Amino acid sequence: MALKYKLNFVDLELARIKKNNLHRKLQYGKAQGAHITIKGKKLINLSSNDYLGIPITKIQTNQLQSSSRLVSGNDESYKKLERVLAKHKSQQNSLIYPTGYMANLGSISAIASKGDLILSDELNHASIIESCKLSGAKISIYKHNDMDDLEKKIKKHGKNKFVITEGVFSMDGDVSSLKEITEISQKSNAITIVDDAHGDFVIGKDGKGTPEYFNVAKKIDLYISSLSKGLGSFGGYVASQNNVIDLCINKSKSFIYTSALPSFLVQHSIKRIESDRETQKKKLENNVEKLARGLRTIGYEIKSNTQIIPIILGSEKLAMDFGKFLSLNGIFAQPIRYPTVPKNQARLRISVTAWLTNSDIEKSLKIFEKAYRKFL
Repeated sequence: MALKYKLNFVDLELARIKKNNLHRKLQYGKAQGAHITIKGKKLINLSSNDYLGIPITKIQTNQLQSSSRLVSGNDESYKKLERVLAKHKSQQNSLIYPTGYMANLGSISAIASKGDLILSDELNHASIIESCKLSGAKISIYKHNDMDDLEKKIKKHGKNKFVITEGVFSMDGDVSSLKEITEISQKSNAITIVDDAHGDFVIGKDGKGTPEYFNVAKKIDLYISSLSKGLGSFGGYVASQNNVIDLCINKSKSFIYTSALPSFLVQHSIKRIESDRETQKKKLENNVEKLARGLRTIGYEIKSNTQIIPIILGSEKLAMDFGKFLSLNGIFAQPIRYPTVPKNQARLRISVTAWLTNSDIEKSLKIFEKAYRKFL
């Protein structure tokens, strides 16, 4: 079939992307535990968000919904999981979304509106950025974790004021200054929203997340999180007081106009929450410490103290070459480039999981040492 002439502009755009070393291709592989097999080659997987590595449990996959939850897709299992998640976050209620992206997209745009002021950290996730735009509120971006900048910008006028931040930032692995943020928010009577997708189930007592770790959990007005990262299941959720959840049910488009999660995935999340997460959490903490210490010993500049360890390389081409070298030598660690991170801040984003054995870490460090000598 001949290509349509009117779509030639697509080729021009793809050529521009390739010229700037920003072209992406899907890689098909089979991930299992600490490894991923791509084209028959078994690699150590340092790109997984299954941080706790909770052992796989058998689930029944014959329970499917074909409707939104407001029509006929509201299986009884949702009630149990939402109660568990509300308790987990010490909130009155919670609401499950099909993905964490949709939880951000739907909840922020439901609660904020025209005339309001949103203060958003400059490194917030794309789903937060999109949701802020959808809300119609005035958006003020404050410099990353810069409390002086936040304190200055929060003085701007807004009918309602919202401060939105991630708990653990997904590309840098650093944590939000939540103690200071909640203090500034309270002074201005602002609503504090935390997307804790990368801290939930991983950080704090019983994995309650970044706010619990900083002892400010009671000062957070709306939690947004994921079931597919630390928990290793699937879906997203929000937790807040009853009236906020009620508003999301009635206004959140990404909740109203989409099919419900299959109930077997809801039950899978329940099983994982009830599992021995503390043992897995300790394994993860040990693995993070071993790998980060080893990388620093080699000479890498590692600032992160969480399971997300970025190796900042700058050049997009260098990041691609670095990632290819790792792959050829037995490590799967994806190069992250613009627009996921700013231009010329390309990096290898290492995700540490509890799946990794001491042998996996030792082998990885030997390969990273070779890469350091070759590229840095």
